[in-house]
Amino acid sequence: MEKTSVEMASHSQILVEEKSSVRILTLNKPKQLNALNFDMISQLLQLFLAYEEDPSVNLVILKGQGRAFCAGGDFPPVVRDIVRGKWRLGADFFFEQYTLNYVMATHSKPQISILNGIVMGGGAGVSVHGRYRVATENTVFAMPETALGLFPDVGASYFLSRLPGFFGEYVGLTGARLDGAEMLACGLATHFVPSTEREATQPDDWISTTIGALKKASPASLKICLRSVSSHNASHANDGKRADFVYYFQIREGRYQGVGQCLIREYRMVCHVMKGDISKDLVEGCRAIIIDKDRNPKWKPCRLEEMKDGMVEKYFKKVEEEEGWEDLKLPTRKNLPAFAISKL
Repeated sequence: MEKTSVEMASHSQILVEEKSSVRILTLNKPKQLNALNFDMISQLLQLFLAYEEDPSVNLVILKGQGRAFCAGGDFPPVVRDIVRGKWRLGADFFFEQYTLNYVMATHSKPQISILNGIVMGGGAGVSVHGRYRVATENTVFAMPETALGLFPDVGASYFLSRLPGFFGEYVGLTGARLDGAEMLACGLATHFVPSTEREATQPDDWISTTIGALKKASPASLKICLRSVSSHNASHANDGKRADFVYYFQIREGRYQGVGQCLIREYRMVCHVMKGDISKDLVEGCRAIIIDKDRNPKWKPCRLEEMKDGMVEKYFKKVEEEEGWEDLKLPTRKNLPAFAISKL
């Protein structure tokens, strides 16, 4: 006889249900669009680690309550800590979140994410790394971080860099919204459950929308995404002269790295963003978009040309001047199946 039990009360932020060898996890903050806070992330991490060691668990299903799967991370508390001069508390949040992303990406048990509704930012981090992602006609996917003064993180430099053509760059820079069919077409979703037909957007609308999104985004965030480096990283001139500068996306850099390396790099970047020595755009972006909602952020620097290459490079270095700061330390992964090993 099939066993069904709800292990946690209905007011819990994560509901856990057992059905034979399946565990169904439901993000349960519908009024906040299931935005992930530190406690939710920690609980998910504990559950996924426990399921890996439990031979009675063969499949994990993750879904969201209400009209969102997960709209991302719960940013206001992080911003309040930054304003109070306690950005290291925000670093703890991202440390835990990136560790969860890594464990999900390298998990030995299959994960199915039911993406029925909004999937943004951190919501992508807890789903796209899993083996199966089921989109519906209600799915709205986006990585809107550049509009908030951040950058596409939660391992986005890994999964966006592996999309066909320039899909990853487009999604990462503009924060463009994709529907379920578009997610399936570019590989962000593995399955689609059809319900209605939807009228396509006209090409001219797409162009104007894309340009508008780029103009609204933080110049610092765009430059981090579109990182300028000398081409000697790719090749060295025989005469020893410095080669011309070339541009490539930090997303593209992830094409040659495992998910762990991508998350370690992103953790350095997000710590610099929160520390605010180079730009304080995260606080301003969250104020304008999430807190005050005037949608009129005052970016500093306010123009792309004011964000110099040397400023960009600082985001990719260790936070060495901060006492006690360390790079992201990811857990050792053992006895993994081939599909998980391929991501290391």
